[in-house]
Amino acid sequence: MPGPTKHLRRLALAAAAAAGLSLLVAPMASATPSPVDHPVRTTGCQRPSPVPAGATTLRTLTSGGLVREYTVHVPARYRSSRPYPLVLSFHGHKRTSKYQEELSGFSAYEAISVYPQGLPGTDGESAWTGAPYSAAADDVLFTSDLLNTLQRELCVDSRRIYATGKSNGGGFVGVLACRMPSRIAAFAPVAGAFYPQGGECHPSRPAPILDFHGTADATIPYTGNPAKGLPTLPDWLAAWADRNGCFPRPIQYSPKADVTVQRWLGCSLQHYRVEGAGHVWPSTAPNNDSATPTVIDATPVIWKFLLAHRLR
Repeated sequence: MPGPTKHLRRLALAAAAAAGLSLLVAPMASATPSPVDHPVRTTGCQRPSPVPAGATTLRTLTSGGLVREYTVHVPARYRSSRPYPLVLSFHGHKRTSKYQEELSGFSAYEAISVYPQGLPGTDGESAWTGAPYSAAADDVLFTSDLLNTLQRELCVDSRRIYATGKSNGGGFVGVLACRMPSRIAAFAPVAGAFYPQGGECHPSRPAPILDFHGTADATIPYTGNPAKGLPTLPDWLAAWADRNGCFPRPIQYSPKADVTVQRWLGCSLQHYRVEGAGHVWPSTAPNNDSATPTVIDATPVIWKFLLAHRLR
């Protein structure tokens, strides 16, 4: 049986024909695409991989009418019969997907590692949604479309999709935690830039979050920046503790000198406070961010946290 809109159109056309008139009926407006915030079935298993195993490959897709770039790395021993976890790793302001791959190092793990490329923002430099200098593009929709593409082409474990990122990329991970927590299982921002331009946050479920931040970060200060609307890290964490239904006060311990870990009970929220660390991805070896090592490696800690979470 035709729907009410189609039925009214038919009546209008019939009345116009009876009166000897022609009637131009405007086409129905197509629905604006929106990000998918629920698990999506993977259909890419048992199919040949479109990218070579053990290599990082540049790919493109169209999202929101724009051609978008990303690089993807599948393990050297990738098998299309085995579902793999997928890690999205977002670069910072002015950076590239290649820079982020080298910085975060997730391509060394048994996962499908994906490094999206941000678009030039208002200052002509690459950026992500949620910052005052980002482009007008919908990067949340791009992330959703990217996951749709990857799940069609590769054997992705739909219950083990994760997001991490540095600086503006870390801030965007915070936006994704607000907008896509029922599709992405866990989130790990590093030195995150949590600008108010990220919008209101009403997650569809509690979002497991692991956060890293250095106390000497001069770019995104630990104590916040009121002029830019940046919250203090304790305030940002307290807001997530409230959203996730955690106990309000975290337990605290120090696994090594100059590192304080805060863990909230009743939920999955953790914070690593790295004393004296600047605006860096913490690493015990020199990396693209800094020639000065820190006392802890963020990547293996993030990897362990991410793998501990699966969508139900």
